[in-house]
Amino acid sequence: MSVPAPKFETVEQVPTPPDVQPTAVVLPLPRKGNGLLRWLGEAARQVASAVIPPVLVLAVLLAVWEMLMAGQTGGLPAPSTIWLESKDLILDPFFDRGGVDKGLFWHVLTSLSRVGVGFSLAAVVGIGLGVLVGVNLWAHRGLDPIFQVLRTVPPLAWLPISLAVFREAQPSALFVIFVTAIWPIVINTAAGVRNLPADYINVSRVLRLSPLEFFFRILLPATTPHVFTGLRIGIGMSWLAIVASEMLLGGVGVGFFIWDQYNSSRISDIVVALLWVGLTGYLLDRMVALLGRLISRGSAA
Repeated sequence: MSVPAPKFETVEQVPTPPDVQPTAVVLPLPRKGNGLLRWLGEAARQVASAVIPPVLVLAVLLAVWEMLMAGQTGGLPAPSTIWLESKDLILDPFFDRGGVDKGLFWHVLTSLSRVGVGFSLAAVVGIGLGVLVGVNLWAHRGLDPIFQVLRTVPPLAWLPISLAVFREAQPSALFVIFVTAIWPIVINTAAGVRNLPADYINVSRVLRLSPLEFFFRILLPATTPHVFTGLRIGIGMSWLAIVASEMLLGGVGVGFFIWDQYNSSRISDIVVALLWVGLTGYLLDRMVALLGRLISRGSAA
């Protein structure tokens, strides 16, 4: 019995029309430097979006200020009057004629040196106390109420006590800075320690970490955002405290400069000094915030 051969269907091949030719798509090669130009353009847009709005608002405020104060004598001077009366102070903040006759740069630098010492002591002691209060329940119950009461005392209220104890202006100013800045550091550090996730503690137990290893490898990195929140608040309060303290303590410093110019009825110089105070405080806050982001790899504010 013979098996019939299988039948295969033939597919008719459709001929390609003679007038249609295959075409190749030619993509443009990326030009060298396009990435750099795009990056520069994006950077320029970001800078413009961050700089132009405050500049416009500042220009409007200065214009309104000028219109309201133009032609008036006494009181707050107009921006044009401030420029005329304090031009030398604005253009040359680095002069030093001896004694307290110095430019604003040297007064601000003196205040910053005091803030640096007092705030550094407050940071070290405050972080240590915050960790203790956050870890130990009995320390929290015993110390937290005292901290909550002391933190409400105004900075200048500590000045008579510091003068009675130290009897000198410099250590008194440092004590006022210390006692003003330490409370937000303690409270925020303790809050960060108490909010440590339980999983982190369990991992440390599984790994059998020593207390020192637990502190540096788990506790400190996890609480860094809270710590730097307290440090940012503390550095701002330190700057406020030293300016107010120097008004009463005398000597060289931006606070003393403001009070001395008030006694000399030079309101324009006071406005210029206030601008220096505000910009310096802003830079201090930005520096602490940047340090926090670098240490916490972006998790700190």
